[in-house]
Amino acid sequence: MVCAGKTTLAKKLERDNDVVRLSPDEWLLELVTDRNDRANLDRYRDSVERLQWRVAQDFLRRDVDVVLEAGFWRRDERIFYLSQCRAQGFTIELHYLEVAQAQLIARIGRRSLRPQAHEIPIDPQELEEWLTWLEVPTDEETVQYDRFVLHSAS
Repeated sequence: MVCAGKTTLAKKLERDNDVVRLSPDEWLLELVTDRNDRANLDRYRDSVERLQWRVAQDFLRRDVDVVLEAGFWRRDERIFYLSQCRAQGFTIELHYLEVAQAQLIARIGRRSLRPQAHEIPIDPQELEEWLTWLEVPTDEETVQYDRFVLHSAS
């Protein structure tokens, strides 16, 4: 979910575990230099995520761990990557960031007050629609991963 802390966590995993971190937003901002150009940012997102998955598989085949810093909001997305990893003999961890809607709204508000060049702007009103896309991982789903880590916001 937006402003849940994905980038912060992914950078920590990268730093602490010597893994390759692949961030769709960072790649998108290299392609579309106007970070307010949502039409093109949205248009290229699927292509960037597919390309990052191909790059990730190349690293994984070389025994280099990878953090995919995509949202994976929907169960079918997560199951796709899980099945791909299983088919190729890779292990897979799922990190889920549990953040209350009120906290997400507050974070989006703070982010809009001090926009960073490396962040895609978010309209707080979009959050309500985006939350309808979120499918929280169930116990049935999480047991399929080699490791599931729940991160609760405090």
